[in-house]
Amino acid sequence: MIETISLTKKFDDIVALDSVSATIREGQVFGLIGTNGAGKSTFLRCLSGIYKPDGGEVRIDGGEVFEHVSVKSRFFFISDEQYFFPGATPLDMASSYGLYYRYFDRERFRRLLSEFGLDGRRKISTFSKGMKKQLSVILALSAYTDYIFCDETFDGLDPVMRQAVKSLFAHDMDERGLTPVIASHNLRELEDMCDHVGLLHKGGILLSKDIDDLKLGIHKIQCVFAGEKEPEEVSGLDIIKSERRGRLRTIIVRGEEDEVRRVMEQEDTVFYELIPLSLEEIFITETEVAGYDVKKLILGE
Repeated sequence: MIETISLTKKFDDIVALDSVSATIREGQVFGLIGTNGAGKSTFLRCLSGIYKPDGGEVRIDGGEVFEHVSVKSRFFFISDEQYFFPGATPLDMASSYGLYYRYFDRERFRRLLSEFGLDGRRKISTFSKGMKKQLSVILALSAYTDYIFCDETFDGLDPVMRQAVKSLFAHDMDERGLTPVIASHNLRELEDMCDHVGLLHKGGILLSKDIDDLKLGIHKIQCVFAGEKEPEEVSGLDIIKSERRGRLRTIIVRGEEDEVRRVMEQEDTVFYELIPLSLEEIFITETEVAGYDVKKLILGE
């Protein structure tokens, strides 16, 4: 388990992380969402022990991270700006990482190189951005660490490669309890793989919840009332948001699905239906209630 307690990091007068407290459980995919400059990379660099916190704590399975080699051997960090030795080949990097990670599997590394179509003896400096990202993922998976920290790892990968990487992560989660922590500015990218999502904004976490909890407690209703009734007049609906286009009403409500259906069955409607919300719609709704415009925070609109 990873814990940050009042984690704070400053760069001169800029507060990159402001008392961030979070818990990341084993065997789950934790997605960290936020726009550029929200503090995602700083958060991962503090988890990795690259940055020393100015306040608070970072613990992985109870051990402090900064300057503790034994704790650092538990994770692999895939930076958004990857570093490889000048003139190095993939095989050179595998030899280097094999010195630091005692469970590094060279056989798996070679197999994955072949499956991804990468030449182990070619200089990495000649690789494209996507090929370098693929190599970083292969090195991370071959290191057999308990945690993998990914900073915009899917950015630069084509759709086929994205799906391949997601499948590899899922395999290692099932086989050995791998815990990926994935930072991204793209909520849609993470929706189908995350168990828990946190929204980071201006150095603080606005919202942190399990995906299932988010989706079970909030629903979207589309309906047309037979008369001129307003949604707010419907007794028994905990309405968060309501919109109207002609006679069509779109209503976002909290509550149990069975109870929401029971209430709507009692209303005089031309039709109604419950539509699943996307994770993006849920975040937009939740953060608007809290007074933030998540469209600007996540989508940059």
